Amino acid sequence: MRHNPGWAAYPGPMANFLTKDLDTTDGYKLLLGLIVPRPIGWIGSRSADGVNNLAPFSFFGAVCANPPTVVFGASRAARRDTTANVLDTGVFTVNIVTSEVIDKVVASAAPIPSDTDEFDHAGLTPVMGTEVNAPMVGEARARLECRLSHHVQLGEDHGTDVIFGEIVAYHVDDDLLDGTRIDQAGLHAVGSHVANTYSRISDFFTVD
Repeated sequence: MRHNPGWAAYPGPMANFLTKDLDTTDGYKLLLGLIVPRPIGWIGSRSADGVNNLAPFSFFGAVCANPPTVVFGASRAARRDTTANVLDTGVFTVNIVTSEVIDKVVASAAPIPSDTDEFDHAGLTPVMGTEVNAPMVGEARARLECRLSHHVQLGEDHGTDVIFGEIVAYHVDDDLLDGTRIDQAGLHAVGSHVANTYSRISDFFTVD
């Protein structure tokens, strides 16, 4: 599929929304329905007491390549264990979500007590990082080890903790690699949409 130079601007009627007139729920629906698919940050962390934690975040992405940096946002209303662990220890891992493990990703999102290991709960294998003291998902075909670089708080009581992490190590399945190029089709990456809806990233095209 290539760009068609004959395509024109969309002529139909459009609804218009000012964010100041929207309640939080409606704004959330618009944002999550339009910014798609979103990569899922499957974040591994460890408490100061040594309890492993694993949770998925749909507000996640790459920020820049120099230094290599990723970011995820966690609601302060939920105050997930992930945020507390990362702020306490200064490290975390990112485990790339693919179609082979999406059921495990959903299982790791279940609300369970803070002293419960999500790896055990989801039936996953924890593999400790080589550079950071945080667990990676053994079943993930690609994993990143990260050190906390910045923490930004957005909004008021029910706002968001934004966590920036510098990648210090990559671990990638050999079958996905051509040098340092990743086989995009072979990765079977999964993106997040609204509610419990996901998509496989498999329809690739170029634009000249």
